[in-house]
Amino acid sequence: MATNKKDEFALDDQSISQMAKAMSHPARITIMRILTEHPGYTCGEIVDILPLAQATVSHHLKELHDASLINIMFEGKKSRYEINWDSWTSYSASLTQFLNFVNNQTDNQEG
Repeated sequence: MATNKKDEFALDDQSISQMAKAMSHPARITIMRILTEHPGYTCGEIVDILPLAQATVSHHLKELHDASLINIMFEGKKSRYEINWDSWTSYSASLTQFLNFVNNQTDNQEG
């Protein structure tokens, strides 16, 4: 049986990986763009914009929520979605720090 060793890696690396995985589908990137422009949209409103079935959009929303990239606000039978800006800011900072680290290593090797 395979052993999951994910927990043995640095927390920042785990966080970057989780967020990158959630953002690894173009539909999810598009959903994030939509929610940036239209916070509080329902799944149905997002479906109206995307060339995807409601079940597929729901799946992508779940993936984004599981990665803490979006929040769900329940209003009776409707669910509204918005970007989780605290999580996004943290993710952006971690990713930027990682990219700068790699870029600096590249610069050191070239010079």
